[in-house]
Amino acid sequence: MPRFALAFWLTSVYFVASCVQSTQAATHSWVAPPSTGRYLLAESDHKYEVHDVIKLYANKVGPFSNPSETYQYYNLPFCTPKDKEYKPEGLGEVLEGDRLVNTPYDIKFRVDKENELLCSRDLTAKDLQKFRKAVKKDYYFQMFYDDLPIWGFIGKVEKILRTGEKPDLKFFLFTHIHFEVLYNNNRVVEINISTDPARTVDITEGDNIIVDYTYSVKWKSTPTPYEKRMDKYSKYSFLPQHLEIHWFSIINSCVTVLLLTGFLATILMRVLKKDFVKYTRDDEAAAEEEETGWKYIHGDVFRFPPQLSLFSACVGTGSQILVMAIAIFMLALVGVFYPYNRGALLSACVVLYALTAGIAGYVSAVQYKTMGGTNWVRNVLLTVALFCGPMLICFSFLNTVAIAYHSTAALPFGTICVIFVIWALITFPLTVLGGIAGKNKQVNFDAPCRTTNYPREVPELPWYRHTPAQMVMAGFLPFSAIYIELYYIFASVWGHKVYTIYSILFIVFIILIIVTAFITIALTYFQLAVEDHRWWWRSFMCGGSTGLFVFGYCFYYYLARADMSGFMQTSFFFCYMFMVCYAFFLMLGAVGYRSSLSFVRHIYK
Repeated sequence: MPRFALAFWLTSVYFVASCVQSTQAATHSWVAPPSTGRYLLAESDHKYEVHDVIKLYANKVGPFSNPSETYQYYNLPFCTPKDKEYKPEGLGEVLEGDRLVNTPYDIKFRVDKENELLCSRDLTAKDLQKFRKAVKKDYYFQMFYDDLPIWGFIGKVEKILRTGEKPDLKFFLFTHIHFEVLYNNNRVVEINISTDPARTVDITEGDNIIVDYTYSVKWKSTPTPYEKRMDKYSKYSFLPQHLEIHWFSIINSCVTVLLLTGFLATILMRVLKKDFVKYTRDDEAAAEEEETGWKYIHGDVFRFPPQLSLFSACVGTGSQILVMAIAIFMLALVGVFYPYNRGALLSACVVLYALTAGIAGYVSAVQYKTMGGTNWVRNVLLTVALFCGPMLICFSFLNTVAIAYHSTAALPFGTICVIFVIWALITFPLTVLGGIAGKNKQVNFDAPCRTTNYPREVPELPWYRHTPAQMVMAGFLPFSAIYIELYYIFASVWGHKVYTIYSILFIVFIILIIVTAFITIALTYFQLAVEDHRWWWRSFMCGGSTGLFVFGYCFYYYLARADMSGFMQTSFFFCYMFMVCYAFFLMLGAVGYRSSLSFVRHIYK
């Protein structure tokens, strides 16, 4: 069985890699006709000779404040090439909404151009209406030149103020783009674009306007080596101007959390020491004194919780997400997710989730078996559906919304098929194999204390001892450890900023795990001290409560820190953040339960 599982896992790795690479074919059979042209060798090794043509690809357009609301470039009436040619995309690129298509710009290596006419376009009333809407909503466009991203705005809005009257809005369309390209020897190192404010067309009124689109190109030599051409985007990261300020904020947060943790640890150890001294007195003194506190419930503390199958599935799925998160951090630390490595992070998430599915099945099955569960088929199916089910519901809703908006965020049918194949042939079988391996593993719970036949009645407790209040207390301290980083992460994921300091993020992640484990242990002890033996689900809920705090922060970020608007962007933001926070809840819940179990075993030995 282990050899078969290993062989299947290795086959799965190869299959998933093949699916990710072949997504481009499935995607473009739906998005656009397949490309008929062959790419030049220079486009693969990024080395060019003078006068070599380097294709400029247009990616997407959309409101600057709504990063998820993107549309294909030619949804707006720009100059179009004779033959549209879509660049093949990987799985992660399609998931990000990238749809690269060629443009009529003729930019040759080290060939300057001045006031080159791109095309003359007769804009109809419908075209003008599209541009007015785009300019009013502050639309931007994104292009790629030699795999380097560039951005620009469609136009600008001017307000004309008049005394006692509402300001009039005038819409201007940019018609000229200047490309400044820096090269080193035979390679492109950097590209910048700018628009000429003097070359604009007033599109505020009128039903028919003839527009001349022009462009210019200026090539300049630079000493910057090709290997450092992405450093520019790392610096353009909207982090504080001085990195020391960012480090100081992180260190300050870490020190605060560590001091609070040390304070709680000191109190807990002193209380435990006092309890151990009291419970290890000589036999005569013990006989005269009735047991109280956590030792009084030694016959109930290892009584298994209700809903065994669901509890085991939660622990298994949380363990899988924890392993997946650590693997992603390892890839980030070795430099896989460099700036604008399009789709790399999403591809890694899809692949790693598929390949770690066996962990969820195995951990869940072992947990279920040690607690005396017998319906392992139901347990495996619940483990499969626990995260994938809500994700499927969110995706179906959001993809429907994106299709209704004609957005590039809507996944093509071919990509949906590839993802389904990965789930059906990799994720589901690995989960089942993990469940079979866990079911056949010879394990016993081996509780330090014998469990009585009938549970003790839990005394009436004040409101702050109940689960909701305990979850609030448990989630606050871990949330304070990650609060500073949340803004930068949100601004990167839901904005146009770049996050590159993965080392800081990994340190914060480790502190988050440690603090979650400790605060859950502390609350578990205080729960047992008041003779409440129902700690199993409580430890999981308290550990995962940080996810609820993060979801609460989503509302604050949306209302106070972001400029997002519209039904589509709001739906994408809250639905996907709900899934992220749900994953946080499961992951940290598993951490809280495991740490509490180790603690309870230790004190009852």
